Amino acid sequence: MKTIKLTEETRKDILNTLLKRSPDNYSDYENVVAGIISDVRSNGDQAVFAYTKKFDQWTCSAENIRVTEAEIEEAFDSIEEAFVEVMRKSAANIEVFHRKQLRNSWIDTKPDGSLLGQRILPLSVSGVYVPGGRAAYPSSVLMNVIPAKVAGVRRIIMTTPAGADGKVNPGTLAAAKIAGVDEIYKVGGAQAIAAMAFGTESIPRVDKITGPGNIFVALAKKACFGHVSIDSIAGPSEILIIADETANPRYVAADLLSQAEHDELASAILITTDAKLAAEVERQIEKFLQELSRTEIIRRSLDNYGYILLADSMEEAVNTANVIASEHLEILTRDPYAVMTGIENAGAVFLGEYSSEPLGDYYAGPNHILPTNGTAKFFSPLNVDDFTKKMSLISYSREALEKAHQDIELFAEKEGLTAHANSIRVRFEQE
Repeated sequence: MKTIKLTEETRKDILNTLLKRSPDNYSDYENVVAGIISDVRSNGDQAVFAYTKKFDQWTCSAENIRVTEAEIEEAFDSIEEAFVEVMRKSAANIEVFHRKQLRNSWIDTKPDGSLLGQRILPLSVSGVYVPGGRAAYPSSVLMNVIPAKVAGVRRIIMTTPAGADGKVNPGTLAAAKIAGVDEIYKVGGAQAIAAMAFGTESIPRVDKITGPGNIFVALAKKACFGHVSIDSIAGPSEILIIADETANPRYVAADLLSQAEHDELASAILITTDAKLAAEVERQIEKFLQELSRTEIIRRSLDNYGYILLADSMEEAVNTANVIASEHLEILTRDPYAVMTGIENAGAVFLGEYSSEPLGDYYAGPNHILPTNGTAKFFSPLNVDDFTKKMSLISYSREALEKAHQDIELFAEKEGLTAHANSIRVRFEQE
């Protein structure tokens, strides 16, 4: 990791470096993705089967593309019961948290006969993409599906790539069953996103696509946005830790590495007011690297996007955190709640030394699908609202409209829309 004195200039340089990891900077792949989407849109199943054979090395057909109940039962049989029980506990926590996000429809009436309101309705069909192979994360299945179920989505479709043997990761299948997925299809990559966005003979079209994936999946979601809703264009994982002299350097080091192990583009940043802590964190990181797996990935991540920033004050540390707007933010200070009041931009905030980031990844309940690459300045974690739509209700009586009709007509005429004005005027032309 690079230890740097925090200044306005170094902060700007770091921010520019971090933003280079955005999927928006991988335009070299866009033509490939566009070709796949066009092929799937035109040729449906035929294209999906061909890409599955090409990229996943197994022969897919209309008969075997959908996961069967027998395959799901086989998955449960192959997983230790303790892991299944942990997934059930996690699912329960996620459901409890997201149920608190539910909103009600409302109607407001007035004595003059006017009525205004809003209906909140669930989407009809939601699609979730789940990576496969070495990047199989059952936790992401729970996080993507349970908010949709809580919102009332009637049909949830999942796509995930199978291995060369045509089998899907058993943890992924078990999590899908626990979360309540209705249909699972063995297809991955940009072709899976296109299939859900436009529909094929085997895979139904959905209203929204959520879930993480590689650069091809991210670019496919971006290209299909507008034909279908999406959650976000996810970038590499990030963690930022604000710490003072009271922080345990071993905890800080462990938490930084928890995100650096994701991939070489992951970002791990410590901002501290204590130079002694910074030096000890570096030593602890080296100790952990002698023990952990994925060491090469971690080292590349830390070399490219790992920083220890020395701040003159906690105020400067908080201001920098708000500029970076990290996906995960840990506050390990004497009074983390006081520091938290200054935080405006972060995907999820973890307070205190016993609230490390993996608690949010797996168990606590808040969603771990979070905004990355600085988008926490304007995006939120995945939530129940993402799986609903809002419909406005408007009803005026003659009495209510009579009070307002001249105002409406004037407004329309000032915009040059005489037919708009006339639509109101004809209701009072006898007067």
